[in-house]
Amino acid sequence: MMEKVCFSIFLCFSASLIITIHFPEVNGARRQPQDKFILNSPEKLFVFGDSYADTGNWPRTDASEPRKEPYGMTFPGKPSGRWCDGRVLTDYIAAYLGIGSPQPYSLWKGDGEAKQYGMNFAYGGTGVFDTYVDGPNMTTQINYLQQLLQQNAYTKHDLTSSAALVTLAGNDYSNYHGNINEFVDSIMKQLCLNLKRIHEMGIPKVAVTTMEPLGCLPLVAFSTGNYPNCDENTNYITRFYNQMLKQRVDKLNDQTEGSPFVILDLYAAFMSAMNIEHNHPGKSSFPHPLMPCCFGKCGDVDENGMNEYGLCDDPKMAFFWDMEHPSQQGWFAVYSALKSSLPHLFYPQQDTPVENLGML
Repeated sequence: MMEKVCFSIFLCFSASLIITIHFPEVNGARRQPQDKFILNSPEKLFVFGDSYADTGNWPRTDASEPRKEPYGMTFPGKPSGRWCDGRVLTDYIAAYLGIGSPQPYSLWKGDGEAKQYGMNFAYGGTGVFDTYVDGPNMTTQINYLQQLLQQNAYTKHDLTSSAALVTLAGNDYSNYHGNINEFVDSIMKQLCLNLKRIHEMGIPKVAVTTMEPLGCLPLVAFSTGNYPNCDENTNYITRFYNQMLKQRVDKLNDQTEGSPFVILDLYAAFMSAMNIEHNHPGKSSFPHPLMPCCFGKCGDVDENGMNEYGLCDDPKMAFFWDMEHPSQQGWFAVYSALKSSLPHLFYPQQDTPVENLGML
């Protein structure tokens, strides 16, 4: 019998130690993808999900964390709407593809240049279904892309030469009650419909992340009394969800020509980055993996203007930025662990000989 887990998650992503990945400037020339051998590189990235991928869709007038200092202190040097001190997963995957980070949908003004690298529809706190946040769930985010197609903001060619990233970090669990099997099944059914819809719009490769180890988030580790270790009960639920996800995605690929759906194993990447075995962190580049850099009420000040949070001396030494989101350095470690899966986002040219497809 699994215990009910009640917590909510806003999600973010990272930058580097000694940065070997290049981030193209918005108006700069397109760089070559990180893996030169790939046959066909996506020219655009369309992003759907939550705060682990959101790069600025929260309203600028909103006084929530990603719009307040010290968020954004590492990159770009001020709050940018990212739930992090710097870059997030979206930024890393775009750079891997050799393109600029896609424009947040809420900032698009209808100009052509701003949409050249795709569009980011991810919105912090949202999920497959409606959550506690008054923001667009995944179906609505996909509707936004459909509207852009209907407005001729993007052509069919734009989509067929692109890739999609779908992130889900657990915000749907804020509505979890009752039977865990039925709850996960309901999420999976709708998620699979969403993935198929994205692909059927013309996007050849759709990457979806597994859920990160929720029991290793500082919020959960502290609230369950397990810090400095992870909470096994919560991680068990996460692994169950991820197992179901992998089974459903495998089935989708069996039913769809070209196996267009790609799993990015965020759970394994987090565990690898923090060197966690049996819920106990081992030696890694992060001295205290489950201790966030920004602790307390990160971003909040009291009535006298005094900070209600503390900051670590060096965010590069912290895997987590706040109680729920990795730091830029943490996201770089996650990206590094995911990198071996990223060539699957590339797709062969139509005239590619079959014998050459084994490298993908």
